[in-house]
Amino acid sequence: MGSNWSFLISRTIIFAAILFLLYLSQRFWFVRAWRLTGRVRRTGWRWMLRSAWMAAALLIVLAIVDGMPQAMHRIVVRGTWVTRLKELVGLWLLSAFLAFLAVQFVASIEWLWRRARPRKASAVAPPAVEGVPGELPNPSRRYFFQTATYLAGAVPFVGAVYGFAAERLRFRIEKVEVPIAHLPAALDGLRIAQLSDIHIGGYMPGSQVRRAVEMANELGAELAVVTGDFITGATDPLEECIEELARLRAPLGVWGCNGNHEIYADAEDYAAELFRRGGMRLLRSENAQLVWRGQSINLIGVDYQRERTHSGRRQPKLVGVERLVRRDAPNVLLSHNPNAFPRAAELGIELTLAGHTHGGQVQVEILDRRWSPARFITNYVAGLYHRPLGAAPPGANSDFSVSPTSSKSLAPSFLYVNRGLGTIGAPVRIGVPPEITLLTLRRT
Repeated sequence: MGSNWSFLISRTIIFAAILFLLYLSQRFWFVRAWRLTGRVRRTGWRWMLRSAWMAAALLIVLAIVDGMPQAMHRIVVRGTWVTRLKELVGLWLLSAFLAFLAVQFVASIEWLWRRARPRKASAVAPPAVEGVPGELPNPSRRYFFQTATYLAGAVPFVGAVYGFAAERLRFRIEKVEVPIAHLPAALDGLRIAQLSDIHIGGYMPGSQVRRAVEMANELGAELAVVTGDFITGATDPLEECIEELARLRAPLGVWGCNGNHEIYADAEDYAAELFRRGGMRLLRSENAQLVWRGQSINLIGVDYQRERTHSGRRQPKLVGVERLVRRDAPNVLLSHNPNAFPRAAELGIELTLAGHTHGGQVQVEILDRRWSPARFITNYVAGLYHRPLGAAPPGANSDFSVSPTSSKSLAPSFLYVNRGLGTIGAPVRIGVPPEITLLTLRRT
């Protein structure tokens, strides 16, 4: 009980701190825009610019309210334009927040520099003027920090625009070989095409989903899977998304699982029904026996595996999946949440396919280390991971990344985390292109 309370308190503190920083960043830019428009000499133009700025601020507030719990939605008009507005607001909030932090960082460096530099002797310092302490002027320093401030404030906005216009729809095919211990010879070379996190809507139209499906079909995979998050909210066109997914072609069929946004939209049952109508199947704590070249492969699918209850209590993952695991055939699990992987490895599942993280959508390299916001929710951000097969994990954070020097004394269980097609929050990708995965099973 104590751990649940500590979790709720820490989550509340973190949430309040983020909200406070967001407020400070918005106030920072609002004040500066207000001052900038105040320099306009013509009263009519100044009034017009300030009115436009106030209208933009009101739209930001409405979009934020619309993203709050469902009880708040009835005060906001619903529709596709609201979804687009929310994502544009997300783009603004992200870039404005990062720009605010960058500007404050430069200001902190300047403050420290001023405190650290030796003071001039009073004998040579000029007299104080209008209350300003006597200090030798340094225009080069002033120009340097002013330029650094402008650059620091501009880079996040430029990066966000680039991530929106250039990288957001630049689909990339990722080819991965997965060495499965004791894989039957007939299954060696079996190919699986994976799509995930489509989030069809204003910034992921059906035409782009169709383009991704066509790219996946060109890979010629024997099995096609979709690991959840077809939509973002209840107003998104789920029917159109699944209609486009029904164009996927694979000899072993098209299979999928629900994501967390299907839960939020209360669309899990409807998504399963639409899959059935399209000649596909959504697995919900179910398994299916697939046969290729006379050999079986056991495909398992589950709905989104929640981390905690609303009271903060940890929830066990993959409850009831034990009965679905087979010992006479390789097992492949479709689970939107990659954090189910340790339990899947413990159950003896050879391969887990997941999504959910979007690879963080933004990834930057700082001091030879890659940073992604997805690190705040999982150790499994994107790509291939493994841990010992069939053994209880020694610790919650004891995951192993794949490397050529990995120990071969224990058969590994593998996880692949797809970076997804769509976006959430802000319609932007930087360093994390949307992904279509082709996984090839290899016998070891």
